[in-house]
Amino acid sequence: MRINFTRSLAAGIIGTVAFDLVGLALTGTFWDIPALLGSKLFGEGSLVAGVLAHYTNGVVLAVLYGAIAPSLWGNRWARATIFVTAQTIFGVWLFMAPLLGGGPLGLEFGVMFPVIALVRHWAYGVALAVLYPLPIDQNTSASRIPVGPQPA
Repeated sequence: MRINFTRSLAAGIIGTVAFDLVGLALTGTFWDIPALLGSKLFGEGSLVAGVLAHYTNGVVLAVLYGAIAPSLWGNRWARATIFVTAQTIFGVWLFMAPLLGGGPLGLEFGVMFPVIALVRHWAYGVALAVLYPLPIDQNTSASRIPVGPQPA
């Protein structure tokens, strides 16, 4: 399967918007992650740079998803959920949160940080599942593990 860069761009941007809107609903703060990224990467008052980094990251993750989704298990919903959950655990809880001063799991940002981060990434994953569907043969029973004898 080839990566569809147009779908990756759309899924990355729309997924990041969904991520941000769920963040607003859960925290009451809009663009908290871009503000944090901008301040850590470029200094205080670098919201625009943080937004660009945040949305670029969303698109890059969608391209990565397009590359590895065919290797993941399940239908498109399961694959997107597996991808964003693994990305949250390894990319956010164990890498980005400590790097940004939040400690392991981001617990220094608050005890709800790991849960909120996961829910936000699941919202991003909905965009992946909807906007980056798998080819028809990977969504049908042909992609399931065969049970019983198979014809030769």
